[in-house]
Amino acid sequence: MIDRSRLESIIAQAGRIAMESWPGAGHTPQVWSKGAALGPVCSGDLAVDAFLKTELGALLPAAGWLSEETVDSPERLKGGLVWLVDPIDGTRDYIRGRTGWSVSVALVSESRPLLGYLYAPARDELWMAEAGQGAFRNGERLHASTRAVLSGARVPAQAFSREDADLVGVDQPNSIALRIAMVAADEADLVATLRWGFEWDIAAAGLIAREAGAAVTDAFGKPLNYNKADPRAFGLLVSSPAMHAQAVERLASRASRLVLVKDE
Repeated sequence: MIDRSRLESIIAQAGRIAMESWPGAGHTPQVWSKGAALGPVCSGDLAVDAFLKTELGALLPAAGWLSEETVDSPERLKGGLVWLVDPIDGTRDYIRGRTGWSVSVALVSESRPLLGYLYAPARDELWMAEAGQGAFRNGERLHASTRAVLSGARVPAQAFSREDADLVGVDQPNSIALRIAMVAADEADLVATLRWGFEWDIAAAGLIAREAGAAVTDAFGKPLNYNKADPRAFGLLVSSPAMHAQAVERLASRASRLVLVKDE
């Protein structure tokens, strides 16, 4: 059995390391680009990644490792357990001194998340879930949105296309994980993406949303699997269960067109 208190201590320390170079606390991290398709990375990302790789590896040596900031290795596919980590999800908000970023850590077993943690130290928020045990923010149990009608749904977005003009925009942190968590906390009704994304972006938050009662699938309404040889999935759909089918119906034709476009 994993030492949960030690795990939470490691995640808390990772958050403190991130805060040590966060511009919102008066610091200036080094920043560079990973390419137009992948966006920026900063010294905070790498410091948190290195710390978590060492500490989580020591905590559970049998688990593999998959992280946004570490070169992938096929060794992770040989065991049933793997850590999925995004050391700073929402780097754009991080380097701008905004609070919409988080440290994302999930433990996956046989393609399914067992534990999921999001720590947003700039917001003083610790989100966590354990499979079958519910989801919590700062110790308070979460209950996801129960909205039944897609039109009028709250979505973390700044603007909408004409075909989605019936949706309602709410706060949009840069961290996709925090946007997913908003559905878990009934602060949003829907989060959807129509692009290729990576497992480390969504594993922890997806478990948190699911354990809070939300529906969590890919853009076609199919279940998400983790620790695949190709750690990508096309699209994400997190919503209240009652309107999930409506959201799939609205997005299906768009997703079918876009999935044929090769990721650059």
